Amino acid sequence: MDVGPTAVVGDVRGRFGPGTQAAVVDFQRHRGLPTSGVCDPATWMALVEAGYRAGDRLLYLRTPMLRGDDVADLQRALGALGFDAGRVDGIFGPQTGDALVDFQRNAGLTPDGRCGQSVLTSLDRLGNRFDHRTNVAGVRERELLRSKPPVLAGRRVVVGEAGGLDVLVHAVDRILQDAGALVALLHHPHHSVQAVEANDFAADVYLGFSLIDDDACEAAYYATPGWESAGGHRLASLLVDAWGELDGLTVAPAQGRWLPILRETRMPAVACRLGPPTRVVERTAELAAATAAALTAWVQAPIEA
Repeated sequence: MDVGPTAVVGDVRGRFGPGTQAAVVDFQRHRGLPTSGVCDPATWMALVEAGYRAGDRLLYLRTPMLRGDDVADLQRALGALGFDAGRVDGIFGPQTGDALVDFQRNAGLTPDGRCGQSVLTSLDRLGNRFDHRTNVAGVRERELLRSKPPVLAGRRVVVGEAGGLDVLVHAVDRILQDAGALVALLHHPHHSVQAVEANDFAADVYLGFSLIDDDACEAAYYATPGWESAGGHRLASLLVDAWGELDGLTVAPAQGRWLPILRETRMPAVACRLGPPTRVVERTAELAAATAAALTAWVQAPIEA
């Protein structure tokens, strides 16, 4: 995904007109956000974080954790060099801090966990020798997924919903528990809260459901420039294939997104946006069965061969 700057054309400064709305839509599209044209909290957060460039500030582990494109650049560079900073999520957490210290120690720098100009200079010098499309976090995700048994029994699955889909998620829960999965149901309107609970549960996979007014169902996985969740991509593709077999539903292709729930969960995750509401309600039982079947297929082959 390209996240380059978006120009505002035709609007008076200080007024949200058609030009500003078009620019917001363009930014959302490039950033992997729903293209609503509304500057909602997720869009505003993305705009703020997109304003940070490498070298603009000192990066280090703190509370609250630093977020921004400069952090993502650091994670991408460390991962390309073989230092596991975790997924490229733009959040400076403990794993990123540990990877930075390891890099500093190996590069002969003071291992203080602070990314300033000396670290950036070393990363730039060494990074020219490596392919930044390869990231150690992605390799480890694939290895972990391959090491899991190809069955639902014993798998830790989180199924969340933001409101209006209680019947569906309870139906999915029953099917998965009958197959031996350990399921945690989350009912909370704030996706960041769901992400924290899913991480605390040490889930193998997260499925989140939202009811929308659109005519098409969508399954989104986490993706950002230079990194995507291979497990999430595979599961999203299996879900849209399974839903596409149901009569009366329009299903969009799997999408790489920068949604907070996908970004903040530490396991393969898919955000399922289902609509229109009347058809979703009519197809609840079929949707639950199709979702469970897709998850069963995913544990058997969690990444593309």
